[in-house]
Amino acid sequence: MNKPKRQLLSGNEAIARGAYEAGARVATGYPGTPATEILEALSRCEGVYSEWSVNEKVALEVASGASIAGVRALCAMKHVGLNVAADPLMTLSYTGVGGGLVIVSADDPGHHSSQNEQDNRNYAAFAKIPMLEPSDSSEALAFTKAAFEISEQFDTPVLLRTTTRVSHSKSVVTPGMQAKPAPPAPLVAKPEKYVMIPGFSEARHAHAEARLDRLKAYAEAFAHNSIEYRSRKVGVITSGILYQYVREAAPDASVLKLGMSYPLPRALVEEFASNVKDLYVVEELDPFIEAQVLAFGVKVIGKMTTPDFLPLVGELNPDIVAGALGKGGSEARLATQNLPTRPPGLCPGCPHRGVFYTLGRLGWFVAGDIGCYTLAHAWPLSAIHTTLCMGAGIGQAHGILKATGARDKVAAVIGDSTFMHSGITSLLNTHYNGGGGTIIILDNGTTAMTGLQGHPGSCSTLMGGTGGHADIKKVVRGLGIDDVSVMDPYDLDALERHLTAPPIPGGPRVLIARRPCVLIRGRKPRPSFVVRDNKCAGCGECLMLACPAISFRDGHAQIAAQLCTGCSLCKQVCTFGAVRGQQG
Repeated sequence: MNKPKRQLLSGNEAIARGAYEAGARVATGYPGTPATEILEALSRCEGVYSEWSVNEKVALEVASGASIAGVRALCAMKHVGLNVAADPLMTLSYTGVGGGLVIVSADDPGHHSSQNEQDNRNYAAFAKIPMLEPSDSSEALAFTKAAFEISEQFDTPVLLRTTTRVSHSKSVVTPGMQAKPAPPAPLVAKPEKYVMIPGFSEARHAHAEARLDRLKAYAEAFAHNSIEYRSRKVGVITSGILYQYVREAAPDASVLKLGMSYPLPRALVEEFASNVKDLYVVEELDPFIEAQVLAFGVKVIGKMTTPDFLPLVGELNPDIVAGALGKGGSEARLATQNLPTRPPGLCPGCPHRGVFYTLGRLGWFVAGDIGCYTLAHAWPLSAIHTTLCMGAGIGQAHGILKATGARDKVAAVIGDSTFMHSGITSLLNTHYNGGGGTIIILDNGTTAMTGLQGHPGSCSTLMGGTGGHADIKKVVRGLGIDDVSVMDPYDLDALERHLTAPPIPGGPRVLIARRPCVLIRGRKPRPSFVVRDNKCAGCGECLMLACPAISFRDGHAQIAAQLCTGCSLCKQVCTFGAVRGQQG
């Protein structure tokens, strides 16, 4: 078989290719930007079983099971997903692995699509396991393969950390050949290794500490930790995408490029420090590398030692790095234009819009969740008042109601995929503890925010088949909740009747707002609407829907036919009869 030709791949695609070439047989994860494309790419690789698990904790547990069976497994998630998976992660550090186990954490400095910008390099030190950080797509492929080798050599899970810029940027990659995947090993009981009761975990903790010492020695000779000497006036220690920024901002600087950011190679750091005049650490978010270097007793300029050297908050870029290293910014960059802000919004025809319009009109306090619908916090809908993490809205609403003693005008909203991820346990807790209130499950039949992935309520699996279907209404009833109904979020009158009707005493009320996402292929189109100028009073009520298809000009509303999906909400809110269908 001929060796594949060079390709232009994103970092995520390259990680998938690396796992395939390494002979991985199982890949798991939960969709979340910037990690989603890793599993999507792996699902197209022959011989690799891939699945969207219901959440990241389950995904890591499934991957660890595959590892126990002796095959190589990869588990991918965005940075906050590792919080969900932290429970199994910390004990996997003790148990170790069978086949190689690689965990991808795609971090999001600048929180482009996330509720925070936590630095997951800290998880490597917390769990006492190695972490690799590629700086481009070529390294993403190579480091993934190396991670599997390290995992098996040291009997440890390995963290592979990317950031948004590495995950989504494309660069040239030279693919290799696929290694023959190892067959499953015979299942042999090893309770001392895999059963973490106190009597066994003490010995496995000692194993993890001894392994860390061996990893420190290994880091010294790790091929992807390298020194690049140029001018020795300035030396920079860096890793990941920041290496690219340093090379662009200070092409004459010497660089210690760290492919393994935990544990650090102490001797290599000390050698580099002794051969440059001024030593800097350039890193995003936390001073993770700097803290380790300072612990070695090496003097360095960084976030901890030098105020205002680099920000602790936000994403870096070559201009910021150039300024920190005294190289100035790039004159070639486009000047910032004084443009009006254009915040993101719900799509035209989004089935969630009517729910939030109605909640806003009724003046309810809404505990929100993670999903497209978080955008409803913005004016004019202004109907999301909390967003914490996956599944949190139901628990927060329960806490609010218990604290205030209120029984109405407090709602929790949660999407169908998020409900399957972590909303079921929150709803069960509310019911078990005698909670009330209204829980609205926004069921659009997909995981819309990250690209229309399937989940247990939509049946479709990552491998393209049809899985077992979990009917949300039956799931809710199975928890013992009687007050549950399904409604059409395009019917504003019915929505208001449901929300203002007295709840059944003795438990929470669950409303399932069910309409397919407008982006799902095959959705039957609906006729669009137009505004009759002679009837439009210019009251602006239709603008309160925050629909991108509706605009205002010369004192009248207008509907862009190319954007209108025919949801009819504007027709329902217009009290002057100015909105009609295209055909009538």
